[in-house]
Amino acid sequence: MKMPNQSQLLPHVRSAARAVVLAAALTGLAACSGGSGGADHRQDSSADQLAADPLTAVRGAADITGRTGSAHAVTELVTESADKKAVFTGVGGYDYVKRIGRLEVAVPPGAATTGKIVEVVLPGIVYLQNSGAKVPVGKWVKLDVRQLPDGNLVSSGATDPAGAAGALRGAQKAELVGGETVDGVALKHYRGTLDLAKAAEATGGRGADGLRMAAQTFTVKEVPYEVWLDGQGRLHKVVEVFSFAGVAGSKEAKDQVKVTSTTSLRDFGKAVDAAEPAAADIWSMNATEPPK
Repeated sequence: MKMPNQSQLLPHVRSAARAVVLAAALTGLAACSGGSGGADHRQDSSADQLAADPLTAVRGAADITGRTGSAHAVTELVTESADKKAVFTGVGGYDYVKRIGRLEVAVPPGAATTGKIVEVVLPGIVYLQNSGAKVPVGKWVKLDVRQLPDGNLVSSGATDPAGAAGALRGAQKAELVGGETVDGVALKHYRGTLDLAKAAEATGGRGADGLRMAAQTFTVKEVPYEVWLDGQGRLHKVVEVFSFAGVAGSKEAKDQVKVTSTTSLRDFGKAVDAAEPAAADIWSMNATEPPK
């Protein structure tokens, strides 16, 4: 399949209220339904400690968080252009042992679909339900993230927990801003910039596909971030700011689109309800093999 280029993606992103339906619209695939399940896969992460060096602490957050086995997530994605703003919120979680997550994303008024988007993510793959495509109710669409110019970092209305944490492996600058207590947990607050291409190199495998695609598409290569880590080095909250050119190739301020993605994690080690949709529930239209 011919991959959509940046000029195909960005007009949809500029129409912020439609960003959540990008995936199905861009690929010409349509969606279908399925079930989900989960299990408690806590790993022993008690020996982990927050590194004294800020850059080491930030780069290590994804691996340390993964050793907890699982985490529940709250997401917010704010898309802003010169004339539009939309806010998408989601809840769900990620099982780091099974390498699968599930998010339910609330769709803002004015979007092409209504209610919520259900998203199941695995390394390199995303399933979408109620994605706005004209497909049977309850069905899912299966997408290879290499078919999406942004690698699914923002186009489904959320950055999945694994992707948000994985991006931190590409941190190039980090400074300790201070400390604060959130829900009784003492956290260290860091700020800096990251490089998605370097994050992809550090992540490797199919989990790097989305980061690599986004690195090629986003116009600001030094991605600003803020992150809050606990004494074990686990990720509690991360804010990442991505930028697009709403008009392909334009550098004018009026044509830029800013996407602020916030992911908050809690309940480390608690079972996450996530599973791939059943094969019978996958619906496709003119489906093709993913790019090699």
